[in-house]
Amino acid sequence: MALIAKILVAAIALLHIYIMWFEMFRWVERGPKVFSDFPKTLFEPTKSMAANQGLYNGFLAAGLIWSLLIADIHWQKNVAICFLLFVFVAGIYGALTASKKILFVQSVPAALALIAIWLL
Repeated sequence: MALIAKILVAAIALLHIYIMWFEMFRWVERGPKVFSDFPKTLFEPTKSMAANQGLYNGFLAAGLIWSLLIADIHWQKNVAICFLLFVFVAGIYGALTASKKILFVQSVPAALALIAIWLL
């Protein structure tokens, strides 16, 4: 993969590590600030659900990091594309069901990384 594509993949992996941390460990404290449209009373009862979502975001980050460690260029691209597509689809679903911001935080960067992989 080209350097730009690797940087984008790494940045998206870091973003998903942050999302994992936020959802697993800071949901109740930071959730109302991030999702200000949601009632504040929603966060404590959904703490375990958010932690589960955080775990899945950690898996996305792990897959993206794994793609950067693969020596074979074809497999590196294939694994990166697979996990970026997961991120892209999750971002679209999140935008449709939770917050429109998720489209720009997850799907747009994933699309840019996919384009970089396919073009470079």
